[in-house]
Amino acid sequence: MNQRRSERVLLQLRVIVTAEIEPARPVRFDAFTLVVNAHGGLLEMSIKARKGQKLLLANPAAGLAESATVVSVKGARDGSYAVAFEFDKASPHFWPITFPPRDWNLVEAEKFNRDL
Repeated sequence: MNQRRSERVLLQLRVIVTAEIEPARPVRFDAFTLVVNAHGGLLEMSIKARKGQKLLLANPAAGLAESATVVSVKGARDGSYAVAFEFDKASPHFWPITFPPRDWNLVEAEKFNRDL
């Protein structure tokens, strides 16, 4: 059974992605989330990423940025790409969710306990 580490939430949010599409040539572009959780999410992007690629995601509304890694990429009919990503460290506060799922608070508690 495939269990997620944290509950998914449907959320469409503009994020700014910085990625190296070509070696040593970072590119910045807009993308939109489709689904998010405390550990990552799913983006709709116009640029194809590759599995294992590093991304820097910026949430301009919150003034936050987090590094992430691409875990899968699928093409869509309209020429865009569905890119699943995982934050390098759990980041439940990256998303502007007023009432996050209960297990997102557990992520913060686990992180706090590890840091002690």
